[in-house]
Amino acid sequence: MNSTHLFRSVSIILAMSGIVFGQSLDWENYDPPSTLVVSENPVVRAKFPFIDVHSHQWRMGPSDLADRVVEMDAMNMGIMVNLSGRGGSQLKAMASNVAKSYPSRFAIFTNLNFNGVDSGSWAKSAVAQLEEDFKNGAKGLKVYKSLGLSNTDANGKRVAVDDPRLDPVWAKCGELGIPVIIHSADPKPFWQAHDNQNERWLELKTHPRRKRSDTNPAPWEQIIQEQHNMFKKHRNTNFISAHMSWMANDLGRLSDVLDEIPNMHVGIGAIIAELGRQPRMANLFFEKHQDRVLFGKDSYKTEEFPTYFRVLESSDEYFPYYKRYHAFWRMYGLDLPDERLKKLYYKNALRIIPGLDASLFPK
Repeated sequence: MNSTHLFRSVSIILAMSGIVFGQSLDWENYDPPSTLVVSENPVVRAKFPFIDVHSHQWRMGPSDLADRVVEMDAMNMGIMVNLSGRGGSQLKAMASNVAKSYPSRFAIFTNLNFNGVDSGSWAKSAVAQLEEDFKNGAKGLKVYKSLGLSNTDANGKRVAVDDPRLDPVWAKCGELGIPVIIHSADPKPFWQAHDNQNERWLELKTHPRRKRSDTNPAPWEQIIQEQHNMFKKHRNTNFISAHMSWMANDLGRLSDVLDEIPNMHVGIGAIIAELGRQPRMANLFFEKHQDRVLFGKDSYKTEEFPTYFRVLESSDEYFPYYKRYHAFWRMYGLDLPDERLKKLYYKNALRIIPGLDASLFPK
């Protein structure tokens, strides 16, 4: 038998062995159902009415609001905070629709355009817009992650989150008594090597444009520190760091940051899977910082809210998250005590967001 025939014979034998003894399977397709038999108690409606401080609603006409209220009532959402008010005439139109139909059920935050910050008139114009939007019903300011990632000045230089040219905006929010909710950076693994050591490997494979680096546009640690620097500089303004400052996977470190910055709060949007995989540590965090954490979902998909309720309210074990590319691990319920749950669901939001209807919620 010549070498060619030998090679073919060995290949056939190896291939047949693969069929008999095992199969090739991509990791992203390996997702077997658990054989674990434990009590399952899905929670489709929140135990207490809640305020979703992190929602994005691009359409808020009268019919849109009616549809939303039906959905909100089904899950026990008392107030929805729309962070996408845009500002100016668009915010005014949204606020007018809310006032005419469901004045107690919706709150709107405004937004600013941070391009052109090196213009001599930018700060003055931004502050004037804030004042006008506040008069028209804005309850706060939402800052998107473009600040710190993609906003640039006239020289093409990245505008840092703690750029001093922005100081008049943060100061004005404090003067008006409205909070700032800000999303800075993204999950830290987006800045790490896309290899078999990266927990977000599947997400980066399916969403490759999310990959970052220390030069695209700056190190993760630097962007997050810029945010915290800004918080510390403006102690008279209440800030809500969206997505728990992307530190929900390091609650000890986040706890230290909150100890250092008393005017900082955090929202739990898009990070519930991190809390659900560390129920003991998460419970300790909620015990210590129960006055600093707010409920928020981010992406508005009604079918996903029950996962949040189940993590926060139940004592269930080993149940899945709804997006495997975000979290391939299983989660555990925190079984939060009622008083901490009330603070998370609505008491903390009522305290720092002005003008919300407290009569919708238990004492």
